[in-house]
Amino acid sequence: MKYLPPLNYIRSFEASARHLSFTKAAEELRMTQAAVSGHVRALEQFIGRPLFYRAPRSLTLTEVASAYLPTLQRALAQIDVATGQVQTVRHRKEVALACPASLATNWLPPRLFAYRAENPEVEVTVHATIWAETTEQIVDLRIIPRHVSQPLVGQSLGEERLVMVCRPAFLTGPDAMTSPADVHRKGLIHILGRQELWEAFARHHHIQDLSLVQGLKTDSSNVALEMAIAGLGCAVTLASLADVHLRRGLLVEPFPGEIASGWGYDLHYGELTPTKASDRLMEFLTRPAI
Repeated sequence: MKYLPPLNYIRSFEASARHLSFTKAAEELRMTQAAVSGHVRALEQFIGRPLFYRAPRSLTLTEVASAYLPTLQRALAQIDVATGQVQTVRHRKEVALACPASLATNWLPPRLFAYRAENPEVEVTVHATIWAETTEQIVDLRIIPRHVSQPLVGQSLGEERLVMVCRPAFLTGPDAMTSPADVHRKGLIHILGRQELWEAFARHHHIQDLSLVQGLKTDSSNVALEMAIAGLGCAVTLASLADVHLRRGLLVEPFPGEIASGWGYDLHYGELTPTKASDRLMEFLTRPAI
């Protein structure tokens, strides 16, 4: 692109040409008369031709200026329209978020509640995805699962810890669980494809003879949690997924521990142009706790 004169030179010339007055142009542009006059002289030096015939109390356009002015005015109008469109996008009051369904069910709602409390004018749409699946919808923000061995995408929401959860009744009565090794008496609930969860629990608590094969099986973390609530056994899952049930007292974590899961979630911008609303939601989602 060829070198162009500064936009403030163009603005000062265009306003002066419309008003045929540096003083009125200065009032419109909220500048001093000297600044406007200086801009016009700088533009004349830039193009190498005079733009005004200057008399003590009047200005007259030169032939060069008369030919130059309409093109500049059209260009300025296009800049104004383009800027207005960008500002409209930036102030769009809706946010679309793609998020794994399990996270959207348990972890996301309290964060959306806090966001909506401070941003009630923003409409939020959540597109639930299945684990690592990507939705076809065009969105403002995406949350995706990531193993610690994979490169970071966007901002990390932190690494998950594992929790072993069960029905509160499992901790009372003559058959109560009193140690991690007692889980075999209550039964294990396995999540298909995630056999390493129980392995990590057994390794953390130094359980040598825990059967990692027998027990109920499901391909859904949420189903595993509902099975545990129903008293069908104990389940090991990600802390963020179990948190809502723990807070409601439907499940308990009898043997707390910092068991690394190897998994976390990354938050990044989607396909839409970032807006103030999406920036603000990203800020809420990356807060340490709600």
